[in-house]
Amino acid sequence: MRVLDAAAVSAWAAGCVHSLATLRPAIDGINVYPVADSDTGSNMLFTMTGAAGELAATQPADAAEALKTLARGAVAAAKGNSGVILSQVVRGLADRAEGELDGAWLAEALGHADEVATGAVSRPVAGTILTVLHAVALAVRGDTSPLAEIAAKAAKEAAYALEKTPEQLPALARAGVVDAGARGLVAVLDALVGVLTGAPVEQEHALEVHAAPHSEVYAWEVMYLLDSVDEASLPTLRKELSGLGDSVTVAGDGSGSHAVHVHCADIGGAIEAGLALGRPRRIRVEPLLTPTPIEPGGGIDRTVVAVVHGGELAELLRAESIPVLAVPEGRTPSVEDVISLLNEAAGRHVTVLPGSVALTAAVDTAAGHAMAADRDVVVIPCVSPVQVLAALAVHDAGRRTNDDVVAMAEAAAATRRGELRIAQEESLTWVGRAQSGDVVGLVDDEVVLIEPAPASETNLVAAAMNVLNRMLALGGELVTVLSGAAAPPGVAGELAEQLRVEHPEVELTSYASGQVGTVLLMGVE
Repeated sequence: MRVLDAAAVSAWAAGCVHSLATLRPAIDGINVYPVADSDTGSNMLFTMTGAAGELAATQPADAAEALKTLARGAVAAAKGNSGVILSQVVRGLADRAEGELDGAWLAEALGHADEVATGAVSRPVAGTILTVLHAVALAVRGDTSPLAEIAAKAAKEAAYALEKTPEQLPALARAGVVDAGARGLVAVLDALVGVLTGAPVEQEHALEVHAAPHSEVYAWEVMYLLDSVDEASLPTLRKELSGLGDSVTVAGDGSGSHAVHVHCADIGGAIEAGLALGRPRRIRVEPLLTPTPIEPGGGIDRTVVAVVHGGELAELLRAESIPVLAVPEGRTPSVEDVISLLNEAAGRHVTVLPGSVALTAAVDTAAGHAMAADRDVVVIPCVSPVQVLAALAVHDAGRRTNDDVVAMAEAAAATRRGELRIAQEESLTWVGRAQSGDVVGLVDDEVVLIEPAPASETNLVAAAMNVLNRMLALGGELVTVLSGAAAPPGVAGELAEQLRVEHPEVELTSYASGQVGTVLLMGVE
């Protein structure tokens, strides 16, 4: 078969239903992200069964119309996060269904499906169905091979990417499973290969059921179709739903209707958000159950996580196996962002280290949210990344939880903070007037010196030593220096040499942080 026709689309839809039904006993109960009881097998099967039924009832004459009908049916019947995302994969194929549906079409359509599905999710997470779909899109990009070869290549890449999902999502690694939604996507692509080649596809990657009892309802999965909504208002809807809970998805069918999905504690609020913008219909509400807590001694019962600005700083912490939420400079994380980070953490007890005053406030808000009620969340207030590093330096997973939290909090609070900035405009400070371009030195947020512009490497090192000498006058054994995005390449090295000369008794650690708006951040312990 060289191209896709209406009969092949119908056969593919039927094949998807059969494959997902076959996998369902293995998939049910093991998708540990974003909630332990997400029934992905049923969700994707429900979605594709509804889509196939719509297709059979309509019986379109050509492949393009068949794909569009399938997409509308998939969005209308979408159930659960994975079901909504799968509907967007079908929609992505349908959006590009023009002319001859050959190998080049499938390669381009999979790339578009990747964009559409990712765009529907408020906060995409690595290690899920979206990660596998993105790997597939990259693997076939620009390929003009025959249709069956493209499909086979896509299915093979999806299977390979599936095996790597536990490396990308800690929750999967701890459970010893692959992502169930991603496994469902592999089944869907395998079904397409089977239709195009006429050869039965053996289902690989069998999954073992990890059934576990559940306790009480802690939140709700709210879904509905939303009609008569202005596309421009969808970002507002996503933002409002993100304030209520997590796993937010708003997915269109290409014909004006949207499937809305959220996990939250406020059912009325989620529905009212849709009522304010359009006409909700086919509303479904299902309970989400609190996963059984990890037994003492049976695995990790607590985790330390961090919320910081600066990509390089985030990578530094990840290298130490600390789960991190990297927030763009000048922004604060949403409730959903923080709750998603908490969901990645192992155990009931989560200690959060936010790297600024604004980040601390945002994390405090999320920690008190109903969606985090099943976790014991402790926020250690930090006003600078150097305090985050100081807290992590004394963290000891072998200590009792309360003792460890107290030790980290004391280390953060005892760390004196220095900073060098470049003045962006004229201002009046306690030590005089600063002009634009001057180097401004601060100790614990108080301006203590001003070095006239230009901000040369020599001036910066002299100013940094001045700040450090003020802090070390009160004692100190360890100095931590984080160079920001505005720091010249040689400043950190020159400062280290100067510090060895003037304070040989002090230990120095220095890292690049990527912080915007600062030259150097300095901590003294």
